[in-house]
Amino acid sequence: MLSTSSNRSDDVVDVDQNSQPNLPIQQSKSQSLSHRPPPLAEAEMATRSLSEDSPPTPSWFTPKRLLVIFCVINMLNYVDRGAIASNGVNGSQRTCDDKGICTSGSGIQGDFKLNNFQDGVLSSAFMVGLLVASPIFASLAKSHNPFRLIGVGLSVWTFATAGCGSSFDFWSIAICRMLVGVGEASFISLAAPFIDDNAPVPQKTAWLSMFYMCIPTGVALGYVYGGVVGSHLNWRYAFWGEAILMLPFAVLAFVIKPLQLKGFAPAESGKAQVVASVSEGSEASNLNDHVSEDISDQASERSIKSIGESRFLNQLSQFSQDTKVLLQEKVYVVNVLGYIAYNFVIGAYSYWGPKAGYNIYHMSNADMMFGGVTIVCGIVGTISGGFILDQMGATISNAFKLLSAATFLGAISCLTAFCLSSLYGFLALFTVGELLVFATQAPVNYVCLHSVKPSLRALSMAISTVSIHIFGDVPSSPLVGVLQDHVNNWRKTTLALTSIFFLAAGIWFV
Repeated sequence: MLSTSSNRSDDVVDVDQNSQPNLPIQQSKSQSLSHRPPPLAEAEMATRSLSEDSPPTPSWFTPKRLLVIFCVINMLNYVDRGAIASNGVNGSQRTCDDKGICTSGSGIQGDFKLNNFQDGVLSSAFMVGLLVASPIFASLAKSHNPFRLIGVGLSVWTFATAGCGSSFDFWSIAICRMLVGVGEASFISLAAPFIDDNAPVPQKTAWLSMFYMCIPTGVALGYVYGGVVGSHLNWRYAFWGEAILMLPFAVLAFVIKPLQLKGFAPAESGKAQVVASVSEGSEASNLNDHVSEDISDQASERSIKSIGESRFLNQLSQFSQDTKVLLQEKVYVVNVLGYIAYNFVIGAYSYWGPKAGYNIYHMSNADMMFGGVTIVCGIVGTISGGFILDQMGATISNAFKLLSAATFLGAISCLTAFCLSSLYGFLALFTVGELLVFATQAPVNYVCLHSVKPSLRALSMAISTVSIHIFGDVPSSPLVGVLQDHVNNWRKTTLALTSIFFLAAGIWFV
């Protein structure tokens, strides 16, 4: 349509020149203006010439390097989750026996004199920041470089974890935990789409499973890391160590030229800048054709302000439309509902597991025991889930079959394990249950990515992550703490919690 209108304007000028050769100077000026292509055509020509003259520089982030670096960052995120739940960092309350002999508390719970409910709230405080920041980062990815957004998030995460180590009461560490959620939000929204874009087609689920394998592995390493550091040094050093380990990755996200997400126009690139400058110049020239040349500075400032407000309103409107489209995808919604029920149990397991094991089976080394079992099951189970789905054929239908079957069988194994009085019987059945439960990680995220169109993948991951936290592990930790305070029996508490796995299996089966 643009080229047709341009040709028509050229024809009109040719006719005028042939019929009236002696035109006034003013008319010849108007003809020269009529020869100028439309603003959008100028932008297209500038974009085409730039792309032909300067081919894009290859990124240092090859697909395999991308996967390795994202896996390490993901693992550090969840090492933090495991560390704050470990007995070495989380500690225990001050207790007194019947004779009035009291023992001082330890770790965060002992230093800040927290009850089980406050302790559970502390584990979920990061969700406040994650809830607010995840949709924002997902929306900004359409207009800003996604890797730079990840760099901003990792920088916030680094400073927030360092702040956790320097906290002095419940509220100071709770605020720092909220900021940890802000920092994590950019990474969890954008990492999986990047991996899905760059993975070999026959191995997409396997690559996703390697990435999500780092979740249980990171939590388990966090148990061990927190237990060792907390017992030999002080719980504060665990957070400071995490901040030091994450800092190089935050810097790397700013200094390395990244790959581009599919479904998004390249942001902050030379092409985008040229197009923007041409279109802005075209808009200015169109205004100058209709208004006088001497516009006041005050009017210009008002115009710039109105353009900024218009862009913000457009972004907000686009976000609302994208969210509405996403929530109309029935497959995506059912998948997330099952994921919420699943994560309700996993979140409480990861936080209260070592403490429950210590009290039920009198494990003196509960951090090491739970950490070791979770590391092995997390690696083997998650990779096996991705491999099995690839062998079955990576489709949404097969993913749901695997999700429901693995969760149902895993629920039976875990429920039976907590009924046993033998420690070794418990460990054997609980290991089988965890293997089956962790096999769901790759399939559930495969459905999240492939049940929506490419341009909505970042938002789909953000909404999924926010949902499984705000309705899953965020309320589960405090609620399990309240239940335990009420029944004062860890075996009954864990049996009630484990039964929710059956709800997740039922939702995915439907």
